[in-house]
Amino acid sequence: MEYYISSDKEKLDVPRIHQEVKSTYWGGYRTPEMTQKTIDACLCFGVYSNEGEQVGFARVLTDKVVFAYLMDVIIFEPHKGKGLGKKLVGAILEHPDIKAVHTVGLKTMDAHGLYEPLGFKKIGDSTMWMAMDNAKYDYE
Repeated sequence: MEYYISSDKEKLDVPRIHQEVKSTYWGGYRTPEMTQKTIDACLCFGVYSNEGEQVGFARVLTDKVVFAYLMDVIIFEPHKGKGLGKKLVGAILEHPDIKAVHTVGLKTMDAHGLYEPLGFKKIGDSTMWMAMDNAKYDYE
């Protein structure tokens, strides 16, 4: 099966996204209204089969210059384990609004293995926070 990634919010299957995020350890408290509000406020990405079915989702809150916060990265069953999460995050990092951002941060309890090969590193002694820091600082 072939897949593609789109940042077109019109294509998003919001009820399905809500169902999937609500079933995670991080999104169990969200109402459908909260899910819609998060989508409205962010740059969103869907993963789709060539038949048009949405099979994954992620969103990014960003100022497009200094910081971007990657959230709700999820591949829906039965499409997990096919490398789609890595492709999704890779596509997000290459998006023009994210590519030039100095720091991209995220939180995860269990997906460090997905993010580390893409350049994310743990922050301090946090078990959840990770970041990719491309900022250039002038030190004297």
